[in-house]
Amino acid sequence: MGAHGVLGSEPESIDYSVHEAWNEATNVYLLVILVSFGLLMYARKNKRKIMRIFTLPPAAGSNPEPNFYDSLQKVRLRQQLEMYSLARKFEQQQGQTDSVQLSME
Repeated sequence: MGAHGVLGSEPESIDYSVHEAWNEATNVYLLVILVSFGLLMYARKNKRKIMRIFTLPPAAGSNPEPNFYDSLQKVRLRQQLEMYSLARKFEQQQGQTDSVQLSME
């Protein structure tokens, strides 16, 4: 009977912290599952609103680079036109001096 008395006093000395931690962990997992399920249902119902948040407007996403390159091309074109006009002026001046030289001879 002495052995039974020892076994009888054993349950009082069991450490319940493991059971409490397990209960808290399962509560957390259950909460995470419920929140995930709620978010999934919300996402199904409001799919267009959510997609609108993550998609950029086409004008805002594609404008900066083409504007930069367009302006760069315009600058190059302007430089080429200026060089062409300077060359034409120089050729005209050369033609006038040649005609003046010819007329003087």
